[in-house]
Amino acid sequence: MGRGKIEIKRIENSSNRQVTYSKRRNGIIKKAKEIAVLCDSQVSVIIFSTSGKMHEFCSPAITLSDILEQYHKLSGKRLWDAKHEHLDNEINRIKKENDNMQIELRHLKGEDITTLNYKELMVLEEALTNGTSALKTKQRHLHLDPMDNGGNHVMESHGQGMYDTQAGVANYQACHSQMPPPPFAFRLQPMQPNLQDHF
Repeated sequence: MGRGKIEIKRIENSSNRQVTYSKRRNGIIKKAKEIAVLCDSQVSVIIFSTSGKMHEFCSPAITLSDILEQYHKLSGKRLWDAKHEHLDNEINRIKKENDNMQIELRHLKGEDITTLNYKELMVLEEALTNGTSALKTKQRHLHLDPMDNGGNHVMESHGQGMYDTQAGVANYQACHSQMPPPPFAFRLQPMQPNLQDHF
């Protein structure tokens, strides 16, 4: 005895509806895999449940983006408007710029420079020279202006150096005062008293 024909309408019971969804979803994906293999066709299936969970299948050796691109070319329809397409192009442009900046950063670090030609190496050298010059200028500025941000360390180091110098001078003077006078110190001779009067 054959199974009776099922009326196609929404299943009211949520449990039965979920069971039917799981069975038929698996059946659709199975059929999509079969037709992709048996007929060497490009198939893509995307299914969303009422809870928002997604299930998908795409033929091997092809992506969903490739299938959508073919759909756009053959049907002449777009799945998104010009605004979204502009945003997509802008994202791609920013990604490309970011990739280029990453390459330039590696070059500045001395990495992957074997692929550069002479002109590109000259541009890189000029950029490094300008960067070094700017760095030295900033260092001189911090050294000459201790009150600037980051210059306190220079000022503290300078003050410590002056303290060490003064301590060294004081130590030298103390030691020098305890030493006997040199044997050939200049003294006024008693036989020339008039010299004392002139002084």
